[in-house]
Amino acid sequence: MGNIVAIVGRPNVGKSTLFNRLTESKDAIVKEVSGVTRDRIYGKGEWNGVQFSVIDTGGYIKGSDDIFEGEIRKQVEIAIQEATVIVFMVDVTSGILDLDEVVAALLRKSKKPVIVAANKVDNTNRVGLSSEFYSLGIGDVYDLSATNGSGTGELLDEIVKHFSKEDETILEEEGLPRIAIVGKPNVGKSSLVNALTGEERNIVTDISGTTRDAVHTRYKSFGFDFLLIDTAGIRKKAKVTEDIEYYSVLRSVRAIENSDVCIFMIDAEEGLQKQDLHIYYIIKENSKGVVVLVNKWDLIEKDHNTMVKMEESIREQLAPFNDVPIIFTSTISKQRIHKTLEAAMEVFENRTKKIPTSKLNDVMLEIIQATPPPAMKGKYIRIKFVQQLPTHAPSFAFFCNLPQYIPDSYKRFLENRLREQFNFTGVPIKIFFRKK
Repeated sequence: MGNIVAIVGRPNVGKSTLFNRLTESKDAIVKEVSGVTRDRIYGKGEWNGVQFSVIDTGGYIKGSDDIFEGEIRKQVEIAIQEATVIVFMVDVTSGILDLDEVVAALLRKSKKPVIVAANKVDNTNRVGLSSEFYSLGIGDVYDLSATNGSGTGELLDEIVKHFSKEDETILEEEGLPRIAIVGKPNVGKSSLVNALTGEERNIVTDISGTTRDAVHTRYKSFGFDFLLIDTAGIRKKAKVTEDIEYYSVLRSVRAIENSDVCIFMIDAEEGLQKQDLHIYYIIKENSKGVVVLVNKWDLIEKDHNTMVKMEESIREQLAPFNDVPIIFTSTISKQRIHKTLEAAMEVFENRTKKIPTSKLNDVMLEIIQATPPPAMKGKYIRIKFVQQLPTHAPSFAFFCNLPQYIPDSYKRFLENRLREQFNFTGVPIKIFFRKK
């Protein structure tokens, strides 16, 4: 097992604040109301040369009828099973509550090393208030202020005692393809993660906005090995009313920026709408690979021509960049979900493809000679050399005598020929013209 620390406790004790401090990030949404975190969130931390994974969990509640709180409870229990060591967060300002006793009982059963972090010791007046937590009888108690960082060093010293020097899991995950699942709220993103992994990794309900943070999952089976990122649904700015939802959308956009390939999900019943196109343009602007996944296909009344017509309609709306794989699926029946992964990895290979300069020139200069750029103002444009640029996404420089006179239509012509000759399906291409 890798070096994994899980942060657990009842709602609103500061778990996400500590997660952000340990991972030196702002990946977990923090707000002073209970129930903000729902799914398990993973991050990376390092202390005294020891690398480890951190799991943030939702607040543990028992005996509630709330649909989310029942699902959050499951996520906490899974995190405890995964962890090497557990940080049990409590609040010195409220002392021991009934829910703290419930969580403590759960942790005793786990037989895992438990460290009690008494949070909100934000000033000297609160020092010593944590002594009552020793009565829980589950581990040493450390005074902590997750907000200002005091006590974090001592806590980390104790955490890393339980870890090996090198976390093989973290070393393995570096350099893995990152595939983000994006789309509007309630199109089935979390259901897809659960269907692929065969377990309830993420909370799924019929309520839009269930997922709030970007949730990372290592997928390693059927010959695939990559990081799968579930994101919150992206809605129109005008419809984002809560602070929490605003930050959820922000995390989703950041997940797109940090990914290699996006599985772009749309609802088969609704078709491609304006908000879907907004998300698609974010993917394209960031030069990310894309696979279009039409979910809820099992709910559509079909004949032999329905799929062809819908695919033609989608490509028409996605133009000019419509050279993308389009897959029709159902996360409920798991129809074609593994085809989605195959397509995503093919797109990743296309995005990371490097074409030798000699081959690029042999192919493209012959095409350019057969169909040269149109003359402008009586001047002839001569393209003499082509080179792929050393960028993350495919970019090409065409060196010529008069780059300022090349029309956009010829630029699109060259892009289409590059796609035909070298297969860049699913990947935006950038073309630059430079003075030779």
